[in-house]
Amino acid sequence: MLIQEKSGNINSLSNNDLIIDMLEIEWYETKKRILHKSTKSGVEIILKFLGENPDLKDGDILWRDEKQIIAIEIKCCECLVIGPQSMLSASSVCYEIGNKHLPLFYEGNELLVPYEVPLHNYLLASAYDVKIEMRKLNNQFRTTVLPHLQVGGTDSLFKKITKLSTSV
Repeated sequence: MLIQEKSGNINSLSNNDLIIDMLEIEWYETKKRILHKSTKSGVEIILKFLGENPDLKDGDILWRDEKQIIAIEIKCCECLVIGPQSMLSASSVCYEIGNKHLPLFYEGNELLVPYEVPLHNYLLASAYDVKIEMRKLNNQFRTTVLPHLQVGGTDSLFKKITKLSTSV
């Protein structure tokens, strides 16, 4: 079955009488434009999002009819869960993770990063509140950080965060 677009999310559905067949993917497959997988019931799926990044989320509907839905399920993975205690702590840990070019996710007031031993050791040595847990990585930060100087008369994102965190 060829899928070229999403059609909503099961979390916004009111009709619960439908059979839901899940297509399990890993967190790093959420941006893949072409993907070949099978659903839990064995339906072969080919995702082809050629025009744009699909940015698949947990529960996104790929196909539906009157009786059945095929939706995305992001698998849980081992994560570093960071609970920053202040805005300054949050901005500095985000900066450090960004400097390592690692993906950063958020859930509530927690920051999530796919588990990595060197980062875990660094966070522990830097006295951050960090735990290892199995979680779904669903809400990735999307930022483009400018250099740390003024560009076109405006401050960079890092400079704005630093100003906010030091004024508190």
